[in-house]
Amino acid sequence: MQNLILASSSPRRKELLENLRLSFAISSSDVDESFDPKLSPEEVVMELAIRKAKVVFQENPEAFVIGADTIVVANGQILGKPANEAEARSMLRKLSGTQHEVYTGVAIISSKSTTQFYEKTEVWFWELTDEEINLYVQSGEPLDKAGAYGIQGLGSMLVKKINGDYFAVVGLPVARTVRELKRLGYPLPY
Repeated sequence: MQNLILASSSPRRKELLENLRLSFAISSSDVDESFDPKLSPEEVVMELAIRKAKVVFQENPEAFVIGADTIVVANGQILGKPANEAEARSMLRKLSGTQHEVYTGVAIISSKSTTQFYEKTEVWFWELTDEEINLYVQSGEPLDKAGAYGIQGLGSMLVKKINGDYFAVVGLPVARTVRELKRLGYPLPY
C-alpha cells in the first residue's frame, strides 16, 4: 500500500484521519503562513494547504500527502490563531451573537496528480457574556485555534448552529477528502 502522510501537527486532523481507520504518518510542515491580503478566503486556505503539502511531498515523492489549513472569517476579516489571551477575547467578542464563516482548504499531492479544494461552513454563535468569554479563554483551548475556538471541545458551548460540514470546522472535511483520495487512486481499505 502506498504511504499516506498528513502534513500537519494538528491533533484534531490526526484524530479525524484515525477515525477513518487509515494508516498514515505525520510530517509537520513548518511553512510561512503569511498571505497576500488581496486573496479571497478560499484562495488563502488553498494556498496555505498546498504550501504545507508541497514541503512534505518534496521529502516523500512516492507518498500521497494531505495538507490542510483552516481560517475563520468574520465580517470580511480573517481571524487566524490568537497570539495571546487578549487577542482571543477580542476575537470571541467579534464572533459573539453573530454568524461567521469557517474555510478549510485541502491539498492532496501524489506523484501522478495534485488536487485542491475547500469547504465553507457558516457558524452562528450565541450571544456571549464577558464571563463566558473569560472562562473559555482561561481554559487555554482558544489559543491554538483559528478564530479562538474549537467546535469539538469546550467551544461547542458557544455555537448556536452551523450550516455546512462540521468536520471542516474541526479542521478537515473528511468525506470530501476520502472521495478525493479515491479519485486520485489512493487504495482505500473500504
